[in-house]
Amino acid sequence: MKFIKQDLLTLLIGLFLFASCKNPTSVGLDVDPNSAIQGTLVSDQLVSSQTVQEPDVNTSSLYRYPLGYMTDPVFGKTESSVAMSVWPSSLSYDFGTSPVLDSAVLVLNLGTQFYGDTTSSKYSIDVYQLTNTITKYKSSDVQAHNSTLLGNFNSRIYPNTPIKITDVVVGAKDTVRTVKAQLRIPLNKAFIQSTILSLATTATASNIKFNDYFKGLYAEINKTSSTGTGGIAFLDFAGSSSYLQLVYKKTNTSSGIDTVSTNFPITNVSGQIATANIKHDYTGTAVKTQLDNPATQYSVTYLQAVAGLKTKISFPNLKNFTSVYGKAVINKAELVVDLSTGTYGYPFNAPQRLSLYRWDIAQQPVNVPDHDQSGTTSSGSTYTGDSRALTDGVFGGYYDALKNRYVFNVTSYVQDLIDSKKVDYGTFLAPTSLSEFEISPSASSAARAVIGTFGNTTNRLKLNIYYTKIN
Repeated sequence: MKFIKQDLLTLLIGLFLFASCKNPTSVGLDVDPNSAIQGTLVSDQLVSSQTVQEPDVNTSSLYRYPLGYMTDPVFGKTESSVAMSVWPSSLSYDFGTSPVLDSAVLVLNLGTQFYGDTTSSKYSIDVYQLTNTITKYKSSDVQAHNSTLLGNFNSRIYPNTPIKITDVVVGAKDTVRTVKAQLRIPLNKAFIQSTILSLATTATASNIKFNDYFKGLYAEINKTSSTGTGGIAFLDFAGSSSYLQLVYKKTNTSSGIDTVSTNFPITNVSGQIATANIKHDYTGTAVKTQLDNPATQYSVTYLQAVAGLKTKISFPNLKNFTSVYGKAVINKAELVVDLSTGTYGYPFNAPQRLSLYRWDIAQQPVNVPDHDQSGTTSSGSTYTGDSRALTDGVFGGYYDALKNRYVFNVTSYVQDLIDSKKVDYGTFLAPTSLSEFEISPSASSAARAVIGTFGNTTNRLKLNIYYTKIN
């Protein structure tokens, strides 16, 4: 008798749970067994979506700077070049008596966000001198440069392979050490000899004086000489590991000839020192079709970093949620974003992370309440955020490689939209790097994704709401 009562109780609980679903097709939806979600499940809330092109982005203070060229059968062509300022290694630098250049090498430290082909593509990178100092920093700004080629890199790029370099030590034996992956581009010796080693100390009395004289360097992909699908490398200017290295000989009255090595750093520690010019060409792609027909609902939409594309989503029926289901407390709301089958894989791997954010009334990007964390603003003031904000791990947006999807916890945002405490002026999905959550167009990563929409029966964009009705 005891076991019969337990079985009957289990059956009644099961019937109650199935009866609570407003949409019977929702049975079997993925639910985290550790979440212990209570309440009625609604999974048929309309989520409209459209592909939107990102606006220009300021590229003066990026985490990493994109350099490369990539041909994607879905997203067309992406190209990015980098202009950079070079600072003296020390103010009023003295090259000594009769300096003669042995070598000049542009060293560009590679960041961790390389995207594209590292197996077969060869990258031809040309380096020129800038015509003017850098004063424009938008991603669409073209940086003028001289036509004389100063150096070229032509090889595959191995972003995760350390290399060995030789350090010149004055008065001692040269040393060999291992460093992170770099691009090392030899520059024209005669040019560097005449433009830098011939300078008086007054020309290096300040960074501004030297910059006014030398202008800076410009690196771009030579599309004619490059081969393969290509990719986007990211240059790290955060420390002192990117620089113009000069090795030269000078006359020393006591010891004869000395060999000297000095590095002219390229580092954003000194301020705005670099900018990227980013170009996208969607000609002949389904992306272009969607951009030209924004009112049409398609079965997929597109996301692309490097200031490319984002998906604008909206929840038009949430404002009527109370009239349909009654006044409710939202126990949990999840936005599930499925990748479109067959649209990802090397060299176009899925983004490791997506960002989800909204527009305020002035159409400026701000966090949704569930990710509106406290912190310090760029001006140094304290920002309190939203008391309901979640940690990154709980908020979500990370790539689930087993189910090929992304899940966001948007409980507070959905509650606010239902209660009319917030207005949906626009909500957006976009790729962001694994290490930084960006709500402005990302130029520090290059991944892209094709995601399903609400009307896609195979890979669907859906909002799962678990609620409890209250009086």
